[in-house]
Amino acid sequence: MVMSNWIFRKSGKTKRKGDVRDPFDIDYSRIIHSSSFRRLQGKTQILNLGDNDFYRTRLTHSLEVSQIAGGILKSLNHTLETGHEGHAYLPPLSLVQTLGLGHDLGHPPFGHGGEVALNYCMRDHGGFEGNGHTLRLISKLEVFSEENGADLTRRTLLGLLKYPVAYSRLMNANQQPCLSQGPSVVPLIDPLKCVPPKAYLDSEQDVVSWILSPLCDADQQEFTAFFERKGRHSKAMHKSLDCSIMDAADDIAYGVHDLEDAIELGFISEAQFRAVVDEKICSAFLNEHAERYGQKTGNNIFDSLVSGLFGDGAKRKMYISMLVGHFIEAVELIEINRFKEPLLRFRVQIKPGSRDFLNALQELVAQQVIFSPNVQQLEFKGQQMVVKVFEVVASAPQSFLPREHFRNFERSQGDMRVICDYIAEMSDGTLLKTYDRLFSPRMGSIFDHV
Repeated sequence: MVMSNWIFRKSGKTKRKGDVRDPFDIDYSRIIHSSSFRRLQGKTQILNLGDNDFYRTRLTHSLEVSQIAGGILKSLNHTLETGHEGHAYLPPLSLVQTLGLGHDLGHPPFGHGGEVALNYCMRDHGGFEGNGHTLRLISKLEVFSEENGADLTRRTLLGLLKYPVAYSRLMNANQQPCLSQGPSVVPLIDPLKCVPPKAYLDSEQDVVSWILSPLCDADQQEFTAFFERKGRHSKAMHKSLDCSIMDAADDIAYGVHDLEDAIELGFISEAQFRAVVDEKICSAFLNEHAERYGQKTGNNIFDSLVSGLFGDGAKRKMYISMLVGHFIEAVELIEINRFKEPLLRFRVQIKPGSRDFLNALQELVAQQVIFSPNVQQLEFKGQQMVVKVFEVVASAPQSFLPREHFRNFERSQGDMRVICDYIAEMSDGTLLKTYDRLFSPRMGSIFDHV
């Protein structure tokens, strides 16, 4: 069911005569053909680019999220009872695929390290958060329209609004980005205090107000609610139906596919897997497997899972596929009765038992890969390069910003957000080349591309 308010574009433009696509097909095309989508091929997912040709980049991750989101949608359409009200509000396939492809567009070079670095650099100018930058990028910076970026439909923008609360409202005043108090010779940013709240940027308030304008006052107030956390930034409470499908797909891709990368490259051993993921935590998967294939539950199925994941490539791929399928089928539609608008009232979640299993897989990847010295040292290096390039460019924008970006800087009357946009759009390789050009003893050439 397509509701007219949700297929509007902020520009007011409608599709040209003879265009047989629906509004969400058009949104899908605009993401696929955007420069920001292409740049994802050069951005880190978890492991650094260039070390190996096996593991995921932001681009391949986004493709997988898009495919999994489509699988969730098909599963819901199949499992929902005939006549269930929720059927009418499930998104079309092109919409959930668009959300999967577009959800990471705003993430900067060098992954989380780059995000933390830019949040420090923008500490006095509204901060930086990757999901918030996604909204800015698609609503203002892409070039499909003069003033509205990719000019996507309102419903697509609602789906990409992962955290519907402004940065300034969620920011804990005691967690202001700052330099670490430890080292006395090398200035280092505090990695904990520089983590941003998960939010949209205040600079995009006009866009968010437009997205939420069809909602009644009560729905708007509830949808933008948040809860406070002691010693941390506050956290948004809600997501739209479409966003929740994309978010579940993102979690599945992170928990399962990043696990596959880590096992393949030797970052996780069988012993480490068993220490975090035991038979009890994955009982939902084991029970489903036993019922489907007529086997008795017990250690034999669990051992088969573990030996399959740590066996040869073909067997591992089979179990990875089975895990993805299990989590897709574990997604269920729920109803939040506090909302009048169906796109907010309905939401999906991964069933509790399967959610616990997926959480364990994500925790394993975090412990053994993300927070490992191998990754943290390179993330730190990327973080330092981002800060240095930002500060050099900010010191003399006319000298260091490419002409087009400097014109934007002048039009904005010196808004530092324009410099942040310039850095955030870079791939890992472009940031590295820019750093090398500015700081390497090698002289370089005036003919090098800037």
